Amino acid sequence: MTTPYQQQGAPAAAYSSPIPERSAHLGDALASEWTKIRSVRSTMWTLGVMIVLMVGIGALSAVAVSASDADLGDQSILSLGFFGVLLGSICVITLGVLTIASEYGTGMIRTTLTACPSRARVLTAKAIVFFLLVFTLTTVITALVGALQIAIVGQGSSTGEEWFRATVGVGVYVATLGLLSLAVGTLIRHSAGAITVMIGVVLLPLVLAMFMFSESLRDLQQALFEYSIPNQIGVLYDTAVTESGPAGWDPLWIALGVTAVALAGAYASLTSRDV
Repeated sequence: MTTPYQQQGAPAAAYSSPIPERSAHLGDALASEWTKIRSVRSTMWTLGVMIVLMVGIGALSAVAVSASDADLGDQSILSLGFFGVLLGSICVITLGVLTIASEYGTGMIRTTLTACPSRARVLTAKAIVFFLLVFTLTTVITALVGALQIAIVGQGSSTGEEWFRATVGVGVYVATLGLLSLAVGTLIRHSAGAITVMIGVVLLPLVLAMFMFSESLRDLQQALFEYSIPNQIGVLYDTAVTESGPAGWDPLWIALGVTAVALAGAYASLTSRDV
C-alpha cells in the first residue's frame, strides 16, 4: 500500500480539531478557581483552624457557663459564640489574602491571566468562589455551635431573629470580611504585607481606643469603640461593647459598603497595572 503523494508547493489541508471549540465564559473561570482553592494546602489548614477555634471556644464557653451556674437572664445563649467567631475571622482574613496574593508571590498569576485574559472575570470568579465557600462554612458552624451551647447550658432563650443574625448574618459578615482581605491582597500584591494590614484594621482601632485616657480624645475613643470590627461582630450577637453606635444589621451594611469600595479599587488595579 502506498502513501498518497502530496505535490510540493500545494497548500496543506486545514487542521480541524476533534474537540468542539467554544468561547470561554464565567463558568469556566469559576471551575478553575474552585479547583485551585480546594487543592492547595493553605485552604485546608486555615479553614481547619477556623473550625477548631469556632467549635472549640464555643463549646468551652458553654461548659464554663454551665459549670459556674451563672444566671443568663434574658441574654441570648448564642452570644457565647462571639469569641470563637472573632478568632476564626483571622483565619478567613489570611485565606482571603492568600487567594490572590500567593499567586503574585509564585508567579502563578501570569499563567492564570494567560489562560483567562479577562482580568475582571478572574477577580469575579475568585470573589464568588471564596465568598460562597466561607459563607456556607461559617453559617453551618455557627448554627452547630449554637445548638451545642443550648444543649450544654440548658437555659436562656433565643428568638428567631437572634438565630438568623447569629448564623446567616455572621456568615455574611465574616465572608464579607474575607472579600475585603481579597481586595487588599489584590491592591498590595504581597501576602505578609496584606495580612498585616488586615489584622491592623481588625484590632488596631479597639487597642488604640483602650489607651486613650485624655478627655480631649473622648469622642474619638467612642467612635473607635463603636466602629471597631470586634464590636461590629458583637452587635450581631447583641453583645456590643458600647450601648451607642450601630445596632441590629447596621454592621453588615457598613462592611458591605467598605468592601464594595475596596473591590472597585482592586478591579481598577488589576486591569491597569502590569503583572
